[in-house]
Parts: sequence; C-alpha cells; structure tokens
Amino acid sequence: MSGRLVFFGELLLRLTAPGNELLMQSPSLGLHVGGAEANVAIGLAHLGHDCAMVSKTPPNALGRGAVAAVRGAHVDCTAVTPHPGRMGLYFLSVGRGLRASEIVYDRAGSSFAASGAEDYDFDQLLDGARLLHLSGITPALGPRSAEAALAAARAAKRLGVPVSFDGNYRAMLWEAWDSDPRATLSELIGTADILFGNHRDLSLVLGQPFSGDGEDRRREAAEAGFAAFPSLQLIASTARHTVTADHHRIAARVDLRSGAHQTGEVDVTGIVDRIGAGDAFAAGVLHAHLTGGDAKAMAETGLALTCLKHSLPGDASRFGQADIDAFHRGGLDVRR
Repeated sequence: MSGRLVFFGELLLRLTAPGNELLMQSPSLGLHVGGAEANVAIGLAHLGHDCAMVSKTPPNALGRGAVAAVRGAHVDCTAVTPHPGRMGLYFLSVGRGLRASEIVYDRAGSSFAASGAEDYDFDQLLDGARLLHLSGITPALGPRSAEAALAAARAAKRLGVPVSFDGNYRAMLWEAWDSDPRATLSELIGTADILFGNHRDLSLVLGQPFSGDGEDRRREAAEAGFAAFPSLQLIASTARHTVTADHHRIAARVDLRSGAHQTGEVDVTGIVDRIGAGDAFAAGVLHAHLTGGDAKAMAETGLALTCLKHSLPGDASRFGQADIDAFHRGGLDVRR
C-alpha cells in the first residue's frame, strides 16, 4: 500500500425505505453499502487519490457484495478479508418536511466488531502509507474493535504516517458496553495530525466547556485542542442549522495553529439524502490538504462536497474536481 491513503473501519449495508416512507410501510427496501471510513475512501478515490480499505467482512454473499461495491468505487479492498460473524446493517427512513429521518442499527456481533488488534498486521498495512484515516465509530463498537483502532493509530504514529481522525461520537454505541470513551478518544486524538470535530467533541475529551459563541467558541475550542494534543495541526468542522428535514443551512470551518477560515452559510434545499454528508466533508478537506490547499481551500472544498452529497442517494460522495469547480462557479442549469 505504498503511498496510499489507508482507511480502517467497518463496512455496513444500508437498507432504506422507498421514497419518504416509514420503515416496513412497504415490503421492499433499497440497498446501499457504506461505513464512515469507506465513505471517505470512496469520496477521495473519485477525486483521483489512491485509496485502500482495511476491514473484516463475513465469508458470505453479503460480505462479498459489500467488498465488490467498495472495490467498484475504485478503492483497493485487498486488505478487506473474511472473518467469522455477520454483516453489520442499518435501516433508514428518509424524513421530509417537519419529520426527521430515522435510523435503526443492527450491527452487534458483526465480523468487524468481533475482530481484534491481533487480526491485523498494521506495520505491514501502513508501510509507506501517506495517511491513515479512522473514526470514533470503530472504538465505540466494543473492546476488541477499540483495541484494534488504538493499535492502528499507534502503528501509524510509530511509522511516521500522519493520522486523520473523525470523532463521530455515538453515545448509544459507547453506552452498550463498559467503555471509557473519554480516555479512548483522547488517546486516538493524541496520535492525530488532523481532527474532524467541533467544540462539543473537544469539550467531551477535554472535560471543559467553551463559553463563547459561534466563531469565537470554535476558535477557543480549537486552541484548547492544539494545547492538549501537540501532534494536532488541523481541526475541521461544519455548522448545520436544520430548517426542515429537506432544508438545511451549512457552513464549514478549518482551524490551524496559526489561523482559521470559516465559510458563509449555504442554503441546501430539496435534500435527497443527508447520510454521509460529514464523510463527504472529510473527503473534501483531505483532498484540498493533500493537494497543498490552505485553510480557505480546505474549508471551501469540504463545504462543496458536503453540499453536493445532499443531492445524491447513498452514503458516499462520488463527485470529481469538475463538480467541485462547478459548485463554486454557481449556476444550476443543465451542464451540456
């Protein structure tokens, strides 16, 4: 995987009620393959980056189908290997107007959650890698996956591979077992060069509130994060105001040790699918970062991809640079 971007996390199957129906309203469900880290990998692969997924899936048609879908999105899945267990699932009912979308998870006992640090040779998997990306969902799944996430991050640190970490705090997953999310997330962020998270994520791990408002509060939190975690060089986040289920206002922000950039809000209306929008944002920020962009370029590229993702069914961004450029130019008539 020399020179590649490496992504460690669980692949999931998403089963979606048709249109804006409730779950089980009709005897059919749409199928998509996703997972937080895989979504970022797919987004970056569509932007021309060399991406590789590391995971475990069950040795059955569901696992093979999930791997085929991610491989078909131009992500190398050589290191996604069979492991006893089941495929993690989640079910989605897409909201409309004043009814919010709803998700039901069914992922306990999955092949990925059952795997542990001893099932991965991270020194080999990360040899020559350009970046490791992982998220807080993996350690939240249980003690074995938590230890695997820590092993991956420690190996990256030891090998000098930069770490990108998305907080993705999921309280219900952490509360399902005897966990210590603050300690685990603190260690993971301690290995990270790049953090996707806002003032609430930093408040959780640092155990302190931030008293400002808006941009001031985000900068206060970022400065506290930089002070607590010496390896951290970049913190990226979005601010979302939900007007209705299909009308949101979104802004993006990137904080560096030496400064920051926050975009204006964009009205995102007629939302088709907001799942994976945060992963699209991460892909956009990482794309700009890896191609030499400054804080402004990273924030604006991340914002472009997260806004575009709301127009696309499924979990991952599949947009290229031309789509980002068109978003920035504006104009919504048919492109011919």
